[in-house]
Amino acid sequence: MNWITNYVRPKFDFLSRKDMPENLWIKDPETGEMVFHKDLEANQWVVPASGHHLYIPAKERLGFFFDDGAFEELPQPKVAVDPLKFKGERKYTDKLKESRNRTKMEDSILAAFGKVHDIDITCAVHEFKFMGGSLGMAAGEAIVGAMERAVEHKTPFIMFTASGGARMQEGILSLMQLPRTTIAVQMLKEAGLPYIVVMTNPTTGGVSASYAMLGDIHIAEPGALIGFAGQRVIEQIIREKLPEGFQRAEYLQEHGMVDMVVPRTELRSTISSVLSMLLNLPKPQEEASETEAETVEDVVVDEAAEMQAEAAEKTIVEEPKFEPKKAAKKIKEPKAEVGEIAPLDGALPASS
Repeated sequence: MNWITNYVRPKFDFLSRKDMPENLWIKDPETGEMVFHKDLEANQWVVPASGHHLYIPAKERLGFFFDDGAFEELPQPKVAVDPLKFKGERKYTDKLKESRNRTKMEDSILAAFGKVHDIDITCAVHEFKFMGGSLGMAAGEAIVGAMERAVEHKTPFIMFTASGGARMQEGILSLMQLPRTTIAVQMLKEAGLPYIVVMTNPTTGGVSASYAMLGDIHIAEPGALIGFAGQRVIEQIIREKLPEGFQRAEYLQEHGMVDMVVPRTELRSTISSVLSMLLNLPKPQEEASETEAETVEDVVVDEAAEMQAEAAEKTIVEEPKFEPKKAAKKIKEPKAEVGEIAPLDGALPASS
């Protein structure tokens, strides 16, 4: 050890090292480009160059969605924790604690209400970083409660989905949330309230088999993975290679499963335009582009046509009743006297 190692080198190390956050620059998964995190935040976590949609926290999504970022969270319902006493490689309760510390949320659903272009809206958002946005008892109860609140206050309901499906640690109690949320969606429909689903990456499993596919309008973010089973599982079962882009938002739109594929930065204006048409309200001040406006109008018109067609199918058309014609009165033929032949209609004349 000498003065060079004791003094000079530490001094140079001190000058060269700086405390820099690990997430200061974020790599674009598509192009490999490094993007400054402030630019991503300003663009709602969409890469400006490639348009790739990165993960966005539930609270940030609502902040971008509602007017002035103002919204009020609905209280999280209290449910039994770990009712099955599930044990795997790690305890279920430990995973819950870890997810709660990471996301600062009680469970995978954040329900809230606020205004979008002065339209009162109730909505629910999946937080994917909370155990993969999985659907359990607490999440199911939060969705049902939010939909009941929408019916009570007569507001449209917007659902942002991002989930891997039902939460296996809760077993049948998790699967029970599928019919419960389906019934809640039916309540919205019976109340005549618009129900719009925004499917983000990924929307899979039991969520895609229930409330995610029951909307009046289905919107998807670009490139979102949407489906029930995984692509590899399907290929193993059918023993065929699936087409490129299978289960992606654009593929589903081409095959009629999704109405629109809308970038995250245009969701707010698109949804407000759709709601303005459905609720017969004045058009919002922040107008979408001409192409987007035409797409929205086409979707709403198609939705109205489908509703009319369904109503027509349910209408019972009575067939006209055909009454039989009254039989003509029979003309009494004169009785033939003994030794005479009674005349017959159409009888041939007697030969001479």
